[in-house]
Order: sequence, then C-alpha cells, then structure tokens
Amino acid sequence: MKRLYNYIPLHFVVLVIIGICFQFFTQFWTFSFLRTTIFLLGLTVLFFLINHKVLRTCTAFVLFFCIGVSAVYVSDDRNYDSYYQHHLKDNSKVVLQIHKILKPGNYYQKYEAVIVQVDDLKTTGTILLNVKNDSSANSLQIDDQLFLKPTLKELIPPLNPHQFNYKSYLAKQGIHHQLFVDTNQFLKLRSQSTTLFGLSAIFRNKIQEALHKYNFKKNELAVINALLLGQRQDISKELIVDYQRAGAIHILAVSGLHVGVILWILSFVFKPVERIKYGKFIKTLIIVSLLWMFAFIAGLSASVVRAVTMFTFLAIGLSFQRKNVVEFSFISSMFFLLLIKPMFLFDVGFQLSYLAVFGILWVQPKLFEVYNPRFILYKKIWQLFTVSIAAQIGVLPLSIYYFQQFPGLFLASNLVIIPFLGAILIGGILVIITSLLNILPQVLADVYGMIISWMNDFVSWVSHQEEFLFKEISISFIAMLFWYIFLFLGVSFFIKKSPKNLIYFLVSILFLQTIFLIETKENKSKEELIVFHKSRFSIIGKRVGEQLFLQHDLDSVRLKNENSIKTYRVAEGIDEVKEINFKNFLQFSKKDILLIDSLGVYTISGMVKPIVVLQYSPKINLSRLIKTIKPSQIIADGSNYKSSVNRWEETCLKHQIPFHYTGQNGAFVIK
Repeated sequence: MKRLYNYIPLHFVVLVIIGICFQFFTQFWTFSFLRTTIFLLGLTVLFFLINHKVLRTCTAFVLFFCIGVSAVYVSDDRNYDSYYQHHLKDNSKVVLQIHKILKPGNYYQKYEAVIVQVDDLKTTGTILLNVKNDSSANSLQIDDQLFLKPTLKELIPPLNPHQFNYKSYLAKQGIHHQLFVDTNQFLKLRSQSTTLFGLSAIFRNKIQEALHKYNFKKNELAVINALLLGQRQDISKELIVDYQRAGAIHILAVSGLHVGVILWILSFVFKPVERIKYGKFIKTLIIVSLLWMFAFIAGLSASVVRAVTMFTFLAIGLSFQRKNVVEFSFISSMFFLLLIKPMFLFDVGFQLSYLAVFGILWVQPKLFEVYNPRFILYKKIWQLFTVSIAAQIGVLPLSIYYFQQFPGLFLASNLVIIPFLGAILIGGILVIITSLLNILPQVLADVYGMIISWMNDFVSWVSHQEEFLFKEISISFIAMLFWYIFLFLGVSFFIKKSPKNLIYFLVSILFLQTIFLIETKENKSKEELIVFHKSRFSIIGKRVGEQLFLQHDLDSVRLKNENSIKTYRVAEGIDEVKEINFKNFLQFSKKDILLIDSLGVYTISGMVKPIVVLQYSPKINLSRLIKTIKPSQIIADGSNYKSSVNRWEETCLKHQIPFHYTGQNGAFVIK
C-alpha cells in the first residue's frame, strides 16, 4: 500500500477530482477553447522547463487541477456554439434522434434524445423525451429520428425537502430540458445513419426475439435481460426492491462484478495460448476484444463501459506480471475515465464501484490472513467471505448516505449467489448463442429459467427477513466523510499496529463523536414550519426539535406511504410524528400564519402582516383580502385548482405581494 501511495497517477487522480468538483460547483472557468488549450500547453511546457524539484511538483499539481477543470468545461455541451438552445426560436422545428431507452413511467415512455438539427442547422445537446403512453403506437427504438415543433421545459427540482433531485441527476449527465409529446405530435423520419448504440440495440432485439420463443416466465426473462444484456427496464418494482433489501442489487446491474467474473473465466479458458510465441500478447488482445464485445451486447451503458475499461486496464496490466499491477491498473483506469467523462465522478455507480474495488484491494488481503483454512473448499469460502466484507466496508457509509438502509443479510445473499454467478453467466451466454442459432433445446431453456427463478425466490426470501434489514438510517454528507476517515484509520491500525496509527484512529473516533453530538444538538433545537406540496391534498408541518406536528387531509394508508413525509422524517432525524389542528391560525418565529381553506374565512383580529396559506381553492376576492389584512406573502399549496393559482398569481403581481406556489416553487419553509 505504501508503494501505491507513491504511485504518481494516484496524486494526479486526486488533483483531477478536485479540479472537476471545483469547476462543476463554481463554473469559474469560462474562457474559450483556444485559450484553454493555450493555457494547458503553457503549463505543460513550463513543467518540462523547470528544474527545481519543488516548483516542478507544484506546477504538475496545478496542471492536473486545471486538466480536471478543463475536462468539465470541454464536456459541457452548453459551451459549444452548436448547442441547440443557442438556435431555438418560437417557431423552430427540430429533429430528435433517440439515444437511450429509459424505464417507462406510469403515463409516459421515457427516452434520452439528441437534438441533431434545429431548422436547417446541425446541433448538439441531449434532452429528456417523454412520449405519452399509447397502446396503438409502437415504441421508439434507438436511432429513430423524430421531426416536431418542440416546447421545451425546464427540469423540475424536488418539490419537498430531502426528496431525490432528479433535475441535478440529469444535469450531471448533460441533460437540462425535457419535452412532453403525444404520439400524434411528431413525424417519424427514416433514419439516415445507424450509430454504434443503434447497432447494439438491433443485436439485443434479435436476442430478445429469440429468447421469447422459449416460454421463459416474465421475471426470468427480465433478469436474463438484466444479467446479460444490461437492460433493466422490464424488471418489476417488487423484484428490484427484493434485490435491494437483500443487498444483491449489483447482481442485476451489469458492472464490475459481472465483467470481473467474465475476465476470470476468459483468463482460465485462454491460459494455454500463453505457451505459443507472443502468447501473452495474443491472449490479452483476445480477452480485451471479447470484453468490449460483451460491452457492445450490453448496450454500452455508462456502468458497462466503466467496468470494461477498468478490467481492460487490469487485463493489460496482468500481462506484464508486475507487483501491485492490480492496484496500478485500478488507479490508471479511474484517471483515464475521468479525463474522458468527468461527470462519471458524480455517478453513484461509479463511486460505489471504485470504493468497493478499493476496499477489496486494501482490506481483503489482511482479512484473509486472519484465518488460514486447511481444506481448499473452506479456503474458497473464506476468500469469498472476506471479499464481501471488504467490499461492504468500502461502500458502507456511501450506501447509507444515498439509500438510508443497510441489508444485514448481504453476506447470505452474496455467499450463495456469487459462487454460482460464473456458471449462471456462462449458461446464459450458451442459452443466447443457441437460441440465436435456433438449436436451444426447450429442456435446457426450462432448466436455466428454473435456476433464475430459484435465485429470485432466494433473494425474495432474504429480503423479507425484516429483522435483518436496517432501514431509515440517515447520515449527513459531513458525517459520511468522517465515517470514511474513521474506517480508513481503523483499517490502517488493523494492518499496522503502531502507536502513531492508534493515536490517529482514536482521534478519528473523537471527531466522529463530535460530529454526532453537534448534529444531535442541532436536531433537538431546530424549529421550522413547512407547507409541503402534495397534489390535490394539503399537508402543513410544524417541526419542533425531534417532533413533527402535521395538519393534513390524508387517510391513514396515504399518510403511511407519503414519500414527502417519510424522506423528511428520516433525513431530519424525527422521532415522533403527531397530528394537530392549527384551526386556521398559528404563530411561528414571531410571524402570524393564516390558513384560509374552502370556507374562505379570514377575519381574525390582531394579525400584523400575516403570511397567508390558501388551501382547497377558497372562493375569495384576493384583492379585497390584500387590502383588508395586508399580508406579507401569499402561499398556495397543492390542494388548489391550477386555474385559481394562476388567477391569484396575477393578482399578487398587480398588488406587488410575493406569491409562492408549492407546485412550481416547491415546499414553503420558515425556519
């Protein structure tokens, strides 16, 4: 590990990461591409001209920081003159090309689409395309081109506190607008060209058509598509939840685990090739080619490309048979990926993959040395056990931060499934090849389908062991960072038991306790009033310390399943939720809050510039209300008709009164 610390590309990766984060969050670099190129070339020349060791090192650090900055700038389509938004006018006609098929929603089929033409100009830039469900229309395919007059809309940020920020998620993938259309609002054009993604989709469709002939059950076929073709769109929500709760969701996403298993199998199969002249080179070339062929079949998704890139570096490194080749390949692949696609850094899959691999490389060898089984079978089981523990150590704080749960039986699911994953993948590849050749015996298809069903049933059983699923665990971003410091220093002390490492470890515990005490104190003293957004309903909450008082009109089932309340309660560390009736008026933070419901009553004496919350579309003359009680601000929640909201907004604009609609501006919060 000490040698890895001294590995120069590791330092470069850290500096590139800092540069990527700095540019993404500040957008401070706004110079032209020519100036960017000249600046980087100047720093490079300066690096080679300087002989002083310290100055040269500092120049190298600045250079790679700037490379991270420029990578973000160059990868942002908005910085190019060809970006579609620079050319769109009110009456513009555009041509869209489908780039990726996403999991459909309840009302819309969803796609990533590139705007390749605005009027007569060639353009770039990706949008989210929502096509209204229509049973009579065929689904769109990758590379299909659509001609239409667009009405682009901004992506909607989360409307309630702590909900998933889909707008930010898409922005990190270069998507900043969305489009809603019916099937009769566009003209499907004959595609002029076929991209690599389109060829991949055509090949996958042929495979899926071949598999459909063999009577696989719906869940069996969905899992086969996920395991081997990288397509998770057809997996039911229930099955995905089962795999999540069992700690085995990585089984369904073609990623490092699958590619690693395939690399191991290919290395074993082509081992004899090493005996011939230039055998190692030929073997590596064959393996890398087959890995990228698998990536092509799996749709060249971001997770597949990342995994295959990582293991391509590993396969090349292994051919040299040098010490620490795995660690160096791991760092080099990350460096290469971030240079090409800097936004990968903000992808949860990227973060989890590399942290899991880091945990395996760093922790697993030391864990494995703790116990030395005599029998080969026990040794393999112990090796798998330590790999699972090490990977979980690497991802634990981050997975809790993102998913707010920890599957206690992840070891059970992984120890049972992963040993057979190689056989499942090999069997699946044989099933696909023979089905394409139309020589797959139905008996073999039935056996393979039965194995997939057994795996699904086992995962479902594990997921329903509620006592081992630790849910609703919330940690802040700062706490997550300190947990990683704690784990890093704890493992360092475990590896090398020295007084210095012990002191560092104990200090990390002290810092972690300090963060916990500070956050606990803040939670107990925090008070805020929230007007949540819920379409057709009204939810108003008053948070006092670790208690949340709610006035709402939801039934017990809806209240239990209401996501806005659940996410707020978990993220804010709320211990108790109580129902309350504010009776149309309350005071909070020295402010009068007036609630006006469908009865339209607002004659309450003694109010001074109250904040008015409108609920259930009250039949009131808003101009008269403004003149009578002189409100400081008017809020409309999701229980109001949109027509009423639009009318009130115009009235408030006329009287210069701040207006806040939760369906557009999100929940209204007073701290």
